[in-house]
Order: sequence, then C-alpha cells, then structure tokens
Amino acid sequence: MTAGRVFVLLILAVGGVGAMVNGSVYYVRLLYLGILLLVLAWLLTRLSLRGITVERRVRSLRAGVGDVFDEHFEIANNSRLVKLWLEVINEAKIPNVSGSRVITILRGRQKRSYVARTWLTARGGFLLGPTTVASGDPFGIFRVSRQFPASASLVVFPLLFPVKDFLSPPGLLPGGKAIRRKSIDITPHASGVREYVPGDPMKRIHWRTSARRNQLMVKEFEQDPQAEVWLILDTHKNVHVSKPGWQQELPPVDDVFLFRRRKFQLPPSTLEYSISIAASLAHFFIEQRRSVGLLTAAEHSYKVIPAERSERQEGKILEALAFLQGESAISLPSLVSAQMGQLPQGSSAILITPMVWNDLLLVANNLQRRNLRPVVVLLMARSFGGNQGNDNLASALAERMVPVCPVYCDADLSETLSGFSANIFSKEASWHPPVLSHLT
Repeated sequence: MTAGRVFVLLILAVGGVGAMVNGSVYYVRLLYLGILLLVLAWLLTRLSLRGITVERRVRSLRAGVGDVFDEHFEIANNSRLVKLWLEVINEAKIPNVSGSRVITILRGRQKRSYVARTWLTARGGFLLGPTTVASGDPFGIFRVSRQFPASASLVVFPLLFPVKDFLSPPGLLPGGKAIRRKSIDITPHASGVREYVPGDPMKRIHWRTSARRNQLMVKEFEQDPQAEVWLILDTHKNVHVSKPGWQQELPPVDDVFLFRRRKFQLPPSTLEYSISIAASLAHFFIEQRRSVGLLTAAEHSYKVIPAERSERQEGKILEALAFLQGESAISLPSLVSAQMGQLPQGSSAILITPMVWNDLLLVANNLQRRNLRPVVVLLMARSFGGNQGNDNLASALAERMVPVCPVYCDADLSETLSGFSANIFSKEASWHPPVLSHLT
C-alpha cells in the first residue's frame, strides 16, 4: 500500500471516528477532505491516459546476435491536460530489453521521445511490444494502465563468425571457372545471345537486344563446374547437449551507449554452435559465389531451401536458422536418406552434428555412394557436457577419407573453421575414392 493511500485512509478514519464520537465540526471537515481527495484522485486517474499515444520506430527489422538494437520511442499527449507522470513499460520478450521509462510533466499537445538501446544476445523472432503506459493520481491512490499492441517484429539472425577459408570440393566438371560449353540451364556465366526458338523460357529473353534487333533474342549460358554446397544441420532432440547454469555476461550500459561492440560468447550448447557454424559457412560460400542450400528439420517436417547464389539466398538461410529449435523428431540418418536424392551429383554435403553414434558412418557412406562429397563438422559432445564417443567416430570417418572438422566448446569458431582446410587438404587437393564401411 502506497504512502498516499495510507495518508488518505488515515484522514478518513480519523475524520469518520471523530465525527461519530465527538461530533466536532473539525472532524467532519476532515472527513469531507478525505472524501474530496478520493474523488479528485479518481477523476485525475481517469483523465491521466486520455489522449496518450505511443509510437515505436526502428531503422531495420533485421539484426544479428551481438548487435546493438536501437529503437525510437515517441510518447504524445494529444489532449490539453498536463500529464503529471507516465510510466512506459516495454513488454517485448527480447532478453535484457530496455526501453522502459518514467516521464514527468508532459504538457498538453506535447511529445516526448527517447532512444532505447538493447544488446541482442539471442536469435529468433521477437514482437516489438506490447507497450504498456501506466499513470495515476499525484497521491498514488489509484493507478490505471493502457496497453498498445505490437505493430512490428524483429528477426535476430545467428551470430556470424568470419571464415577466411574452408574446404571447398570441386564439382564433377574440371576447372574453377566457366567452361566454354553451352548449358541448357541458367548459370552465372552468360556467353552471348541467339535468336528465339519456340520453347525458350521467357526469363531468358534479353529485352534490350530484342528491341535493338527488332526480334526476340535469348541469352545463352556456359556450364558452371563449381558444385553446389548443401548445409545439412542435425536438429534431432536426442543429440544436442548444453552445460547447465551458464549465463551471458552483459556489457556495461556505457559500453552499449558508446557502441563499443564487445565480443559475444556463444552459450555452451551444441545447438547454438551448430546454428552459428551453418550461418557462418553460408555467408562464406555465398561470398565466394557458390550455390548454397540448407537441409534440416523442424519438429515433424523437413526444412529445405534449394541451392542458390545471392544475398537474398543468404537472408533466407539466416532467417530459417534464426527460428530453428533442437526439438526435431527426425534423426540425421532419416533426414539424409529422405532428401539426398534431391541433391545434384558432385555436390558438397556439409554435415553439422554432435552425434556420437556410428549411424553417422552410414550417412557418410550413403552420400559417397550417390557421388556426393560429405564433409563433417563434428561438435565434440563431451566438451559440452555430453557423452563420449566423438573421438572414435572422427577417426573412423577419417579412415574413410571423409574430412572431419572437430569443434570444441569455447573454441574460436573463426580460427577452427578457417584453419580446417589447411589441416586436411589444400584447395587444390583432389578427393580420393571413398572407402565404404562394413556397415554397408
């Protein structure tokens, strides 16, 4: 109970008891004063939020883990009455969100604005709201609030680590540049134009040349020897582990205010490491103008993003990774078995998993049988508080000429991924024929 409420109740009690016992006019006036204060407080409370509006603006609705997210709040008093105090409560579910303020003396037809800065520490989608505005009378007797619903949502992409180099298997065709051989498919390498023939798709028509020559002309393309890269992410609920009791150390407020970007530490979770690795590799290969696709699973369904090469493709992959949870009922062997028929021969299949079972050997063998190039990014579950078994599995994969990149908890992912190809093969190294497992 607030001090103002106690004070008014005390006035009412003294005035009421005194008026009944003594009948003195002073006690009656004291009773009337208490009643008047109650009525006045109630009336001021009813008017305190009239004409109040809240507007939230952001520069971008896309950000990444580790970024400082700026949000502009504007509180407007569209009535003529002065608002003595307003409490703005930001109820967005972003971890460690800021933006809650107390505003005093907001005059009629006046606006008050401020900028809230939040250090983003978790990936996912977050509604920017709701926003609750509370107020009351100056005595603290009554309180009223109004909720303004969220009008936008923020997508926080996984943390990206800079990757300078990574094992990049060649395709089935020789060379690393365009081959002077016509392709029936659209590739990044255009070789010229020719006259349109019935059956050519409309998207291959070169309209400027057609207008200049006064007849339809279509673009021709050359074959691309570079294989597609498929990121296959294991999200099965029984394979991921994490260390309990971990808590992210938040930066001081002045660091956030001065935009001093601090090094973000991933939670000791195989799922979070896997997602950041997939995001970082997608960014690396798309920068190399490689076609990148994503293959993973939601709770009871497959998530497939066909391979493309563009910044738009990177955005699609990062957004899909932002919402992934390690709750899938589909195991990695089932995922690969169901979807590997859709992968073009010669493609690279980068398996990202903390699996400790020999089923991973069967997955790698099946990919090799289909003329696919498996690469395993193996999160060492024991370093994350899980079971042993990764070491023997990594050795067995290496014996079958499957490149393995071990990842340990608290390792620098940038150094681990960038130094992988130097430790296994150089870029120019050729791939050896697979040694099939006795399991097959």
